[in-house]
Amino acid sequence: MTPKQAGYRMPGEFEPHAATAMIVPERRGSWPYGAMRAMPAFLEIWRTIAAEERLYLITSEEIRPRVEKLLRHDRSIELLTLPQDDAWARDTLPSFVRDGAGQMRGICWDFNAWGGDYDGLYQDYQQDAALGQRFCDAIGVPAVRPGIVLEGGSIHTDGQGTILTTEACLLSPGRNPDLSREEIAATLCDYLGAEKVLWLPRGIYNDETNEHVDNVCAFLRPGEVVLAWTDDESDPQYALSHETLAYLERVTDARGRRLTIHKLPIPAHPVCVTEDDLAGLDFAPGEDVREPGERLAASYVNFYFTNQSVLLPQFGEENAASDAAAVRLMQSWLPDRRIVPIPARELLMGGGNIHCLTQQIPE
Repeated sequence: MTPKQAGYRMPGEFEPHAATAMIVPERRGSWPYGAMRAMPAFLEIWRTIAAEERLYLITSEEIRPRVEKLLRHDRSIELLTLPQDDAWARDTLPSFVRDGAGQMRGICWDFNAWGGDYDGLYQDYQQDAALGQRFCDAIGVPAVRPGIVLEGGSIHTDGQGTILTTEACLLSPGRNPDLSREEIAATLCDYLGAEKVLWLPRGIYNDETNEHVDNVCAFLRPGEVVLAWTDDESDPQYALSHETLAYLERVTDARGRRLTIHKLPIPAHPVCVTEDDLAGLDFAPGEDVREPGERLAASYVNFYFTNQSVLLPQFGEENAASDAAAVRLMQSWLPDRRIVPIPARELLMGGGNIHCLTQQIPE
């Protein structure tokens, strides 16, 4: 019996959480200077979440003493010592589903470092691939394995039967080349308790995850989405966002509703890798190597809902005006939420952003 047949569904991220799970950053090929530059942003995220809901924080045995010292025994944060390869909790931890009685299951997708031998970002990902099951065991939630390659950042749900994903990601040759679009959609619906998959054509330009949906489009509530946008025709994102908008304007969700689409402009100035960033990185053999001047996939859509707030990326310096505009827009669309700006340039340097680093566990 599939989770859907047993009455399970994946709630929307904006629905109440029992907890959030994150991973302490360590990988030296992702986080410059041993993650020291990114740590202030991580601490701000951890403390904001822990003030509103429980936080499970996964750490290696090696650095656990340092993490305990940083957190000063905050009782809202539960440390779990589990081996892992990087900090992308969204992609390596389970997607959680719940039934009408509040029972949960962890949907543990297969993980191959965003593309495996075809175009994966690193070769040694055995600990990340095993992390979903280990996390379920640690928190006492039964795990279910659909048997397909998928990362949590490649899907969003409205909690009412609709799944968002991108063709660029889930149909990429490095995921499930032997499965058709229809077979992938059926698996998503069977395991997430959904009725309909909306296949956005594209994501954010130069997104090394093969254009995860959580960087380009997200539900604010059922029937309402936010879309990364630019009016600059010279920007490579322009064509991608316009193609996605055209798709969203002609589809309906699982309940037959036309979507309300809010355009959220990307930063006015591209965020790029510097020589100084590269000097602090130590790439492992076979790991995807960054280049100076490389454009990073900066987007304000990579935000995260907590129980009362929204953690919103900010890119600083020459993008201060864009940052402020994103805060104003999000506050206007979510008047009942507190918008918490998080300095996120150093998170982006790691390869993702706030949503990529977090995984909600429903109430």
